[in-house]
Amino acid sequence: MEQATQATVLTQLVRGARTALVIQIVSAGAVYSSQILLARWLGTTAYGLYGYAIALGLFWAFIAGGGMPTAVLRFISAYRAQEDWSHLKGMIRGSWWQTLFMGIVCALGGTAIVLWLNATRDLGAYTIPLIVGIWTIPGVALGRLQKEIIRAFQNIGLSYGPAMIGPPLLLIALAILWQRWWPLTSTVAIFLALCADMLILVGQWFIFQHGLKPAIRHARPAYELTRWWKTALPLMLFGGSFMVLNQTDTLMLGMFLSAKEVGLYGAALKTAAWVLFILGAVNAISAPLIASLYAQNNYQALQRLVATVARWMFLPALAIAVGLIVFAEPVLRLFGPEFVAARGALIILIAGELVNVGVGSVGYLMNMTGHQNQALVVISISALVNVVLNLVGIPLFGIMGAAMATAFSMAMWNIWLYCLVVKHLGLRPSILDALAAQL
Repeated sequence: MEQATQATVLTQLVRGARTALVIQIVSAGAVYSSQILLARWLGTTAYGLYGYAIALGLFWAFIAGGGMPTAVLRFISAYRAQEDWSHLKGMIRGSWWQTLFMGIVCALGGTAIVLWLNATRDLGAYTIPLIVGIWTIPGVALGRLQKEIIRAFQNIGLSYGPAMIGPPLLLIALAILWQRWWPLTSTVAIFLALCADMLILVGQWFIFQHGLKPAIRHARPAYELTRWWKTALPLMLFGGSFMVLNQTDTLMLGMFLSAKEVGLYGAALKTAAWVLFILGAVNAISAPLIASLYAQNNYQALQRLVATVARWMFLPALAIAVGLIVFAEPVLRLFGPEFVAARGALIILIAGELVNVGVGSVGYLMNMTGHQNQALVVISISALVNVVLNLVGIPLFGIMGAAMATAFSMAMWNIWLYCLVVKHLGLRPSILDALAAQL
């Protein structure tokens, strides 16, 4: 029975990861191509304004999500395993309306803050792009939630396909059409990105609802609000801290340096993200499997799963990292000749991403197994360290300082979480552990 369970898990992993990998490859190409085209159409400064406003919207969208995207992934996976359709339907409905409400509240509050700052400090060219960027919050927050809801059903194609491939392709199509009659500005580019996100969100939701089995559609929704909030609150703080880790560099560059520097750094950041696309493909299906196996107390299958994940992720990521380092200048030149100046920052960011991949799926292992509070402490402290390092590093070293702060913080929280996974779960998810087990 145990061997049959492990074989089933690995079969699901292979099938889901294969689908996710294809989507990740197409998505990475679409996103990267869209950023190259926007950088060429807008120029360095306007592209920097676009990147800053989008980063601000992404940051607050995580806050507006209230920890629900990770919570629904965990609870829906468990409800499906238990065939508890009433609570499953209640989780879907309740999380969706809560996220929409919080997204609108955050957007209204953010707009008021930007208008106040403009009245007191004169934000100049930043004002309108920031306001439009802030109104991407509801759509981005709902998109993240919806992707995780569908992912919990292990429908990787519908979860990842529209959400990851659709927006960049639609954005470029809309931008091309716009430029037939009017000039493309940073504000217009942000607005077109908002339109693309909303079109994908609505279409994906209708397809998902139509595909739900009758037992779920006709179930009477039941709510475990106390239990959900007890889990979601630390996950919200975790998500907010994680966004501080991911967006502090870009946001603080906009505070200390020019929009041009933000644009240069954005090109390096998006290029370094290529190292992670294998991790994203494998984690797409491994996260709900982790939750299911943990709910069944099947630690042997869980260890085999994380070891397999580690082997699948690291070697391709290492090959991509080496390729990007060797060909850093021609790759960055795709954005424009001036973007070659970001080569040093790119190499540092790649080093941090390799540590991220090498330790394994430590974040999901903590959050999918009820150890989100310990993970929250780690991410919060790491986020604070990241802010301090950026405060010191950016004025001294510019975009290199931001890259060093980000890479160090990334390595810090990954290694720390790895130690906690070993301590609390008795699992060893890193590539070194996987290779040692084969010797």
